[in-house]
Amino acid sequence: MKTNRILVPLDGSELAEAALADAFDLAAGAGTVLLVRATEAHVLPGRDPIQPQIDAVAEAESYMAGLKAKLERRNVRNVETHVWYGSPAASILDAARAHKADLIVMSTHGRSGIGRLVFGSVAESVLRGTTVPILLRRPPEAPVALPTVTTQPREMVR
Repeated sequence: MKTNRILVPLDGSELAEAALADAFDLAAGAGTVLLVRATEAHVLPGRDPIQPQIDAVAEAESYMAGLKAKLERRNVRNVETHVWYGSPAASILDAARAHKADLIVMSTHGRSGIGRLVFGSVAESVLRGTTVPILLRRPPEAPVALPTVTTQPREMVR
């Protein structure tokens, strides 16, 4: 599998940034790592959305510039940063398509049950919305839930 363009979605958390090591290992100096940050402003109804949107984009751009500078101080090259305005999953999918990503490397919270139901799963939405291969990195403390296995065969309904 060619990995010339590896997309890494970031949300500003250490968990998301943990995927960077995997991406740079896979790029192995020859590929480009595309760092993508999705942002959107949540505005109360009846309020002017323009300034909150500008502020959200400015914060995301500042974060990306700081991260890129930190990587350059470590002699990491072939990095592009991009800020997308919109929901995380849609932005990741759009960025992967627009930048012709060969691979998406991202962290997942590893939530299950009610937590996943309440917060949703960006990783799952991305997985269902693209044909680009995805490497998911789970935090070590994420719960592991094995599939339920029945010990007796089910009766076939005719």
